[in-house]
Amino acid sequence: MGPGVILTLLFIVTPFVLSIFLSFTNQRLVPNLNIPTEFIGFRNYERVLGRPDFWNAFGNTGLFVALIVPIQGAIALGVAMLINSKLPMRNLFRGVFFIPTVMTMVVVSVIWAVLFRIDGFFNQFLDLLSFGMLGPVDWLTNEMTAMGSLILLSAWQGFPFQMVIYLAGLQAINPELYEAAKVEGSTSWQTFRHVTFPSLRNTHVFIVIATTILGFKLFTQVNLLTQGGPQGVTETVVQLIYQNGFQQGKVGFASALSVVFFLTVLLISIAQRYFLTNEETK
Repeated sequence: MGPGVILTLLFIVTPFVLSIFLSFTNQRLVPNLNIPTEFIGFRNYERVLGRPDFWNAFGNTGLFVALIVPIQGAIALGVAMLINSKLPMRNLFRGVFFIPTVMTMVVVSVIWAVLFRIDGFFNQFLDLLSFGMLGPVDWLTNEMTAMGSLILLSAWQGFPFQMVIYLAGLQAINPELYEAAKVEGSTSWQTFRHVTFPSLRNTHVFIVIATTILGFKLFTQVNLLTQGGPQGVTETVVQLIYQNGFQQGKVGFASALSVVFFLTVLLISIAQRYFLTNEETK
């Protein structure tokens, strides 16, 4: 465990501790002799909680998480059940469905940027379905479609991870439960509702918490495709941290943002774990 512990301390724990310390200062990314670094107490935190753009970014991130968790989980469970059935060449399908996760989000974002263009696949498909009655949509610069476009992209890229977890959970279910359901004359829906879904409760808890944490980290696709626009509808907390810390050089303020963000995600994850676990015991 030594190498893993050392790397964790060096690249995760130490930077976070430094962030806590810097959040109480006016530290700049590039030192300025005319503005010496000083301890300013909770001033950064007061600024964070008092800025409308923080609450806008927090709301956008929360909306993204609230939608991506059920959408991505449902897709992952459906595909996992499909490739867990006795289909021919199912091992090939498992590899094909896992390809999006192997690709980095940067590559995926570039590919989908082409699909979202005015002359891209989605507008051509929309034109085909509407027989030319609906005009092209600028998916990434339209306030009504920008966040939905990012959710669609993210769900496609991320569902294979959850799919693998669900597939492992499905294979761990006792086959005798299915045999008993078949003897009782259960339909496919009844078997799924009373056998498959309840048997995956521990997997559901892990998927929900893991997807929530990953969803709150939304950044790459926003930074590459929308830069927080249009009109701030896709601005996220991580994007805001990046803008203040690296583009504007306000390291102290960005550190305060990071601490508030970390504590929020931690509390939400603990609450999810508590309520989901208690629900299982009822």
